[in-house]
Amino acid sequence: MTRYKTPGIYIEEGPVLLPSVTQVATAIPAFIGYTQKALDSNNVSLLNQPTRITSLKEYETFFGKAANEDNLEVIWVQQQAAGVSTKETISVKFNGPSSKHVMYYALQSYFANGGGHCLIVSVGPFKEISGQRLSLEEMSAGLYALAREEDPTLIVFPEGQNMVESDYYRLQNDALTQCNLSGDRFSILDLHTGNNLLTSGDVSASVASFRKSITHHLKYGAAYFPNIKTIFPYQYHDAAVDIVHMVNKKPGSFNGAALANLKNRENAAYNRSAYTKIKQAIEAFGVVIPPSAAIAGVYVAVDTARGVWKVPANIELKGVLGLTYHVTPTEQSSLNVDAVSGKSINCIRSFNSKGTRVWGARTLAGNDNEWRYIPVRRLFNMVEESCRKASGQFVFEPNDAHTWVKAKAMIENYLTILWKRGALTGTKPADAFYVACGLNQTMTAQDVLNGNLIVEIGMAAIRPAEFIILRFSVKMRQ
Repeated sequence: MTRYKTPGIYIEEGPVLLPSVTQVATAIPAFIGYTQKALDSNNVSLLNQPTRITSLKEYETFFGKAANEDNLEVIWVQQQAAGVSTKETISVKFNGPSSKHVMYYALQSYFANGGGHCLIVSVGPFKEISGQRLSLEEMSAGLYALAREEDPTLIVFPEGQNMVESDYYRLQNDALTQCNLSGDRFSILDLHTGNNLLTSGDVSASVASFRKSITHHLKYGAAYFPNIKTIFPYQYHDAAVDIVHMVNKKPGSFNGAALANLKNRENAAYNRSAYTKIKQAIEAFGVVIPPSAAIAGVYVAVDTARGVWKVPANIELKGVLGLTYHVTPTEQSSLNVDAVSGKSINCIRSFNSKGTRVWGARTLAGNDNEWRYIPVRRLFNMVEESCRKASGQFVFEPNDAHTWVKAKAMIENYLTILWKRGALTGTKPADAFYVACGLNQTMTAQDVLNGNLIVEIGMAAIRPAEFIILRFSVKMRQ
């Protein structure tokens, strides 16, 4: 109590409201990989410095764009009669290895699918197309730099598929370990399929390798398959694009020329119309990337519109031309449910009437009754982190009943709000959650003497309707 010594009138303001829990952010992805550059506005290096951006323009300012492709090839096949083209096809392919670096395209897909602010961790400049591997040490350094940050809640490796397979899976295991240690983040994983499943391949071998290699902390991650073909064009120089031109099964006038020749007025192959036609074909070729970045965008969009407790599934992916592999219902049954290891793999599938959609919502702990579903794990991440930060005000407070009541009331108020928003199941708060704190409830006398204030929280999280069964019977005529 304040002791007053001078006569007069004094005003005192006392706290009336109980302390409250401020909800933490749930969808702040961190993208770890190689970039064209890594410099801030003062030309200071951003290497292994988690950097917050809010748009693709900001990414370009600090980290540049994609690497230019050197091995694009255009195949132009024409059938002509009397010098007039009667039929033609223009296709595009790689006649050599493509760039290993897809971070820029991944960010395009992320923002196209509803992504907001995120963190970029640049682990180094681009590698050579051939001869240089993506380094586990460099990627691990980026992951380690992320461990010191409080903001990120999602971890994504857009370029992981271009690493050596064993290195990539070791990196994923390290990311899951970080998620477990921090308790506030979640990993979005891709299978190491590389270019083997662009059109065909042994899915079972890739799945078996993934399930064998990912070994621990399964509840903190989810995997998605297959890769997606996007609407975003590859970066390239016209001079590096070779043209194979066939007319009536014989080499045509543009055969062997570079695309740049067709727009050069001084070159014999100059033809502005043909140049425009080929450019359009290349623009429509579409970058192929792993799905993790697009999925991160879906997480952000769903969290913003509905809440972290809403399943990030049955959502149409935007900016997608198609899939590199079309999963059948039979194949998905073995991917979604694995009786042996329980390492579920969420599928992305195309439907004639609904487009390309995320068609799975399981964590890697697919056989775990508690942590089987992504929204359940991420809801608990959010509540645990929110309550942990809010409870910091009670550190060094008296460990007595007065403090216990305030801590319990604070968390109960927060969970009641979540229940009203639809995050928890139950017809009344008592059915949705409980909070216990007190002597002979959550603490012994020895706990109190040791300065341990223990709060126990139980929540009834909403689980998705993954399997909808419609039962029909024939009603016989009376």
